[in-house]
Amino acid sequence: MIQNLILALSLTIPNVSADASLTQGQTDTFYQVESMCLAENVYHEARNQPLAGQLAVIAVTMNRVVDSRYPNTVCGVVKQGPSRPSWKGTGEMIPVRNKCQFSWYCDGKSDVIHDANKDYFGELLLLTNDIIDGTMTVIDITEGATHYHADYVMPSWAKTKTKTIEIEDHIFYRWEKK
Repeated sequence: MIQNLILALSLTIPNVSADASLTQGQTDTFYQVESMCLAENVYHEARNQPLAGQLAVIAVTMNRVVDSRYPNTVCGVVKQGPSRPSWKGTGEMIPVRNKCQFSWYCDGKSDVIHDANKDYFGELLLLTNDIIDGTMTVIDITEGATHYHADYVMPSWAKTKTKTIEIEDHIFYRWEKK
């Protein structure tokens, strides 16, 4: 089970608790929201992967958080992409289909966690809570990857990145091309 693992990780988000302008409640809420975004990303991107693949998706997400080319929050990274006003006229902004950094977020399919997967998602949430609040640190097995794709596709950007590792059917890359 995920919560029974002991991990040594080097990935953490910036320490928002050090920001004197945030109250403890605001900090706690920020961490909860960030944890949920990270758990949803792992669930939708890697729930069929072994733990190593799930940790690699976490690493990519966290590597983007600390990379100045991406938003500086987990939710910002996960939900990055163009948006447009909803057709419902409510003023809600929705992601443009198939234009997001993580495909699940704007593929037009439901993002609801099904009842059959609630226990599994709960374990992911415990893991991501511990990572986000700094209780647990994780070794970046992707060697700094900020990108990945399934092995059955070859996106045009792949040739401009350095391949770092393959886990199951995912291939991971970082920016620098050697």
